[in-house]
Amino acid sequence: MTALDPLVYAKLLRTNSATLSSLLLKRGLRNTAVRGVRPLAAADMPMIGPAVTVRYIPAREDIDGSTYSSDPSNQQRKAIDTMPEGHVLVFDCRSLAEIAGIGAMLARRLVYRGCAGLVLDGGVRDTADIAQLGLPTYCMGPAAPANLVAHHASDMNQPIACGGVAVYPDDIIFGDTEAVIVIPREYVNEIADEAVAMEEQEEFLKLEIESGKSTLGVYPPNKETLDRFEVWRRARVDAV
Repeated sequence: MTALDPLVYAKLLRTNSATLSSLLLKRGLRNTAVRGVRPLAAADMPMIGPAVTVRYIPAREDIDGSTYSSDPSNQQRKAIDTMPEGHVLVFDCRSLAEIAGIGAMLARRLVYRGCAGLVLDGGVRDTADIAQLGLPTYCMGPAAPANLVAHHASDMNQPIACGGVAVYPDDIIFGDTEAVIVIPREYVNEIADEAVAMEEQEEFLKLEIESGKSTLGVYPPNKETLDRFEVWRRARVDAV
C-alpha cells in the first residue's frame, strides 16, 4: 500500500465532498459518493487516506460457528492487525444496517495502528465507545448483533462494493460531515490542485452573491465575473 503524499493531503484538507464530487463528475465519474453512511461523531477535519478493503459474504454456520475466532487466516482480523498507518479501512457489508461490521475492541486496535478511519455500508456496535476513541467512522447506524451473525470476511485488498460504489485498494477515501467520496488514485493529485482553486473561486462567488449581485453571470461565472475574481485573487496574493 502507498501512503498519500503529505502535500496532496494538505490540499484535500482545504476542500469538501461536494467539490470533489463535482470534479470527479467532470471526468465522467458519476458514482463516487458512498450511499447510506453517516459519521458516527462530529469531527473538526475530514477523514482522508488510501483504502484497505475487506469483503464480507454471508456467514455459513459450519464455517463461522457461534463464537469469535482468532484464527490468523480470518481476513477481517488480518486487515485490522496489518493496517498501514494513515489508511482507511473500508468494509463491504452488503448494506446490512442491522448487523455490526465491527465493534469497539477491534476499533481500538485500529487506533493503535494509526488508522485514518472506517467506512462500512452496515452497522457498528459499541457506538458510544467508538465515538470516544476519536476514530472517524462512517456507517449506516448502530447495530447490536455481532458480525458473525451474518458476515464472513472472505478476502481483503480486493475490489469491493460499499454503499453502491466500487472501491479498489489504494483508492483515496475522503469523508466529511456530508458524504464519503471515493477518488481513484490516478486522479488525486490533479483533483487536489483543482479543488483548492475551486474553493478559492467559490469563496469569491459567495461574496459576489452576498453583495447583492444576481446569480446570473455569477454562478456559473461569466467573463466579467472571472475578471473580477482574478483582480480579487491577485490582491490576496499581494497582501500575503
